Order: sequence, then structure tokens, then C-alpha cells
Amino acid sequence: MTLKHNLPKTNGLKILVIGDIMLDHYIYGDCNRISPEAPVPVVEVRSEQYTLGGAGNVVKNLHALNCDVDIISVVGDDENANRITEELSAFDLSVDGLVVDNARCTTIKTRVVATRHQLIRLDREITEPIADDIEKAILALIKKNIYRYNIVLLSDYSKGLFTKNLLNNIFLICKEQGVKTIVDPKGIDFEKYAGASVIKPNKKEAAACTGIAIKDIESLEAACLQIKRITNCDDVIITMSEDGIALYSDNKLSIIPTKAIDIVDVTGAGDTVLATLGLSLAAGNTLNFACDFANHAAAVVVSKVGSATATLQEIDESFRTNEIR
Repeated sequence: MTLKHNLPKTNGLKILVIGDIMLDHYIYGDCNRISPEAPVPVVEVRSEQYTLGGAGNVVKNLHALNCDVDIISVVGDDENANRITEELSAFDLSVDGLVVDNARCTTIKTRVVATRHQLIRLDREITEPIADDIEKAILALIKKNIYRYNIVLLSDYSKGLFTKNLLNNIFLICKEQGVKTIVDPKGIDFEKYAGASVIKPNKKEAAACTGIAIKDIESLEAACLQIKRITNCDDVIITMSEDGIALYSDNKLSIIPTKAIDIVDVTGAGDTVLATLGLSLAAGNTLNFACDFANHAAAVVVSKVGSATATLQEIDESFRTNEIR
């Protein structure tokens, strides 16, 4: 399929994702009765599926966009780490950036799904901050390889990877090399992200970290300005679901409207936005175009079930569809 629109070119680009990789485990089955042991449903298991989650989903999105991508993360010395290695290898991606921490388990989220309904989710994880030796190993990897990358994306899921010291050093290393960083933050302490190029919270996170109830354009702009003050970042991008994306750049607020037509599942849409923003900026596009491109990519993935990805062809079709509208 020939692309009609001037979408970002991936040739020659190399992107680094640093973040909390995890394993998404799905158990599918049928539920037709209640257990005699307790008032809970009995699920007859029909199939199981493992896929990359968290920062791994950002990597999957970039791979679907034909990007050359690496990931640096922490895993345990366990079977689930082996599964993550297998998943990355299946995409022909390097596993050299996976730092093994014997004191941790690999994060896994198990979802039991019956008749298209999620009955329960079971999380196995350790969220304590990583130890000093693990931090040093990660920084050594970044210092050794940073010259290879056009942009660095940080995907924070609050699993203990991003200590304040690690973040400070990542931003310092990237600035010294002239590499832009985009952070998908978590929690309410945005001071730890001081030094990032771009901060990309969602609307709820932006309101929580600033204490500003975002109800209109004025409060939205105030929240963006507060985030910029807290982090000393260059630009702020706030994702707002059906209300589109807010971009605060050069002391000016812009709203890029959503492109979604058929919303089925919003799972993983934030990962898609991070990936496509990173690709666009690495390719030399403006922030406005990057946000518009990300909106189209998000429109594609929310029309699918689960943590989906979008191809350049599908995004191109989204541009065409919205032109007709």
C-alpha cells in the first residue's frame, strides 16, 4: 500500500525505550457455573497467551512502525524473564538491555477472561526501588550506547526502576549527547523528572501532580505551566482521551482534536502515543505534527481489543478517513 500522507520516515532512526517492562498474561475460558466451594465463578480454561506489557508495549508499537528500537529494563531471574526474552526475540529485538535482578521477580499481570469479560487480574511484582548495583549497571549501558540513539523514551509504571538518582543521570547523559527525552510519568511526584525534554501525563495525572482541577482551557493551561515549572522541561503534552491532546510549547497552549471514530478498548493507548510522539520527533517533525500523528495512531489502537499496535498503513488510512469527514 502506498502512503498518501507525509508520515515520519523510520529509515536510519534508532530509538531507546527505558522503563518498566512486564508480561501480560491472559487466561481465556468459559464460565457456566458457580463453584460449590465459594460463591465464585468456575472458569474452564481454553487457552493462554503471553505478550509484552508496560514499556514492552511501547517497544511493540515502535516495532510495528518499522523502527529500530532497543529497551533497557529490569527483570528477575525467573521463568517470566525467559518469556520476555522469547517475546523480544520473536520480534528480532535485542535482549542485551535486560538487567537481571536476583532480588526481584519479573512483573506479570494475569487476567482471567471469560465470555469477553475480565473476571479478575492477578499482579505479581516488586515495586521497591532498585538497588545501587542495578542502577549502576543500567547507567553503564546507557553511557556506553547513548550515541547510537536519536531519542530516548522513558515509560514509568512505578515498579521501582526510576529512582531519582537514575532519572537525574539519564537526563544528564542525554543532554550531554544532545538527545531529546520524552517521559510518560506516573504518580504525583513530578520533581523527579526535572531535566526531561518533554513530559507526557494524562489529564488525571496532570491534575493530581499539580493540584489543579482541569475543567476548562484556563485550568488546563495553568496545569501545563505548573508542570513546566516543576520539571523545567521544554514542552508539556497532556493526553485527554476523547478531548484530544493538549500541547504547551513556547508559552502557548494548543489543542489537537481526537481522531477516534470507533472506541472499543483504550488499553495501551498511552503507550502508543508515547511511541508515535517519539518517532515523529526523532524524524524531525514539529511537536504539532507529532501530536496529530499520535492522535491518529491512538485512534487506530482504541478500535482494537487489548494492548494493540498501529502500522503506518493504518495511520495513513486514519488520515484519509478524517479528511473525508
